[in-house]
Amino acid sequence: MALQGPIPVTFAMVFPYGCYIVGEVEPVKDFDASSSGRFVQARDKQTGELVWQVAVMDGDPTLKPAQKTVAVKILAPVQPVPPQPMPGLPFTPVEFDGMSVTPYVNGNGRLAYSIKVQQMHAPRQTAQPAKTGKDAA
Repeated sequence: MALQGPIPVTFAMVFPYGCYIVGEVEPVKDFDASSSGRFVQARDKQTGELVWQVAVMDGDPTLKPAQKTVAVKILAPVQPVPPQPMPGLPFTPVEFDGMSVTPYVNGNGRLAYSIKVQQMHAPRQTAQPAKTGKDAA
């Protein structure tokens, strides 16, 4: 089979309704290398980059409450900085680039996905204002 390891995906495939940061960006603990009183940050097995994690809420209105919040792992040499909050919104919208998912069976025997990304940034403007009158020329 040609598919091995993380599966590349786009942001729109994973979060078609967008997503919002609902937690802090934190280092992920390497449970094998850490010991009592000694924290060792995890590194990605494929790239060797440090692994950070942030909780995000999926904007999909059809999801059940328990399905709305997911952890996104960010691979970066330094702690990523979230986009600035937007006035009037309770959560900060965010987008990710360089996304991949790795399917696995969780502790309940259900299919789950680990989401890894390379970059985090404020949402890009996708809609352009309609041109009218002399602007249309």
